[in-house]
Amino acid sequence: MDQQDIKQLLEDVQSGRLAVKRALERLQHLPFEDLGFAKIDHHRGVRQGFAEVVYARGKTPGQVTSIIRRMLRPAAEHNILITRADERIFRSVHRLTRQARYHALSGAITIQRNSRIRGKGLILVITAGTSDIPVAEEAVVTAGIMGNRVEDIHDVGVAGLHRLLEHHKKLASARVIICVAGMEGALPSVVAGLVGVPVIAVPTSTGYGASFRGLAALLGMLNSCAGNVCVVNIDNGFGAACVASAVNRI
Repeated sequence: MDQQDIKQLLEDVQSGRLAVKRALERLQHLPFEDLGFAKIDHHRGVRQGFAEVVYARGKTPGQVTSIIRRMLRPAAEHNILITRADERIFRSVHRLTRQARYHALSGAITIQRNSRIRGKGLILVITAGTSDIPVAEEAVVTAGIMGNRVEDIHDVGVAGLHRLLEHHKKLASARVIICVAGMEGALPSVVAGLVGVPVIAVPTSTGYGASFRGLAALLGMLNSCAGNVCVVNIDNGFGAACVASAVNRI
């Protein structure tokens, strides 16, 4: 449930379309519901603009499905996102709702129940190389399900900068840019030097031995000389999209 859902609920009560008793039934599990193994934060959409996201890694298919069943109550119309899932979990969720869609590269599962666009502009996701696409997909899926217009550009890293410059009009049209890169992590600095909007840098674990599974890219991005770069954790496309979505709603 988010602010729009609560507003609609109150309007339905005011107009007489919904009985007070029914409204109370819909609100009874706010702000959270205790399942024993998990406490579902039904109030998060009201506070932060999007429902609680389910991190699937380490959870059983049964646990994930139990959580999603509660989140799918007819009273709510919010979109649902599950991250870092596998096909076993997807099959279990898909039996619960045919709206579930599996994004195999990133392991994300989306259940889209509304298509409201809440972001004010375009979120552009850029990758340095093809190997960075799984992390980028997590960012694209997350930003999209949170109600943003999203586009992506792949394989435009610093080994061939002419590939990036071909997209200068698209760069200029974005309100927020997510830049995903491994190896030495140089691409966000280049992109940030070309635009006047926030660039959210995502280091990936792509690279050879001395990349230390993304640590080299992380440190390089943290030391960027461009003033409009901020950095999230290694392989954290989800976190980058959450920040980008918050910025894009302002």
